Amino acid sequence: MAFAASGVAAIAIVAALFFAFGRGSSSGAPPPVDWSKLVGVQTGPAPWNAGVDHLPDRLGPLGLPQLGAEGTVIHIHQHLDIYVNGKHETVPAQIGIYDGQFLTELHTHDTTGVMHVESVKKREFSLGEFFAVWGVRLTSRCVGGYCRPKTPWKLYVNGARYPGDPSKLVLIKHQEFAFVIGKPPKKIPTAYQFPGGL
Repeated sequence: MAFAASGVAAIAIVAALFFAFGRGSSSGAPPPVDWSKLVGVQTGPAPWNAGVDHLPDRLGPLGLPQLGAEGTVIHIHQHLDIYVNGKHETVPAQIGIYDGQFLTELHTHDTTGVMHVESVKKREFSLGEFFAVWGVRLTSRCVGGYCRPKTPWKLYVNGARYPGDPSKLVLIKHQEFAFVIGKPPKKIPTAYQFPGGL
């Protein structure tokens, strides 16, 4: 009886992590990002620009299309915070939007940190793909120019520490991501108040 109860508890914990963090991998999971094939990747310290200079060159290796309008098959949003030694860094506007000519399925409109996932087809997207569109390195060891063990950093999802590879984290609706690099801020955000309609 105790064994069965512990099994139920384990399943509940796995389910809770699944919905809090998103899926780390599955048969329909996004393809891994091959950073060696991407040009214009920012591997220095923050702040990072919107990375649009080489955006068209990165989309081919990422398998992402140039869109004339936002996709509507998938339309979800997340929020991204980045802290470096306790200081909040701005997430740039216009990530994934190329000079008014096209936009990608992963983009930002302003500097609020709201991430837009607006796809023309049903598929999963990863946090690594968003960073690849942005042109900021994200691997299991590095965020931009901050690499473990030289510079310690952590990722929190909805206020909980995420121990896995952040680049493989699947994006789901209303996640709150907080990258904490070096000294942490006084408070780790646990949620974001999305405007109505997002």
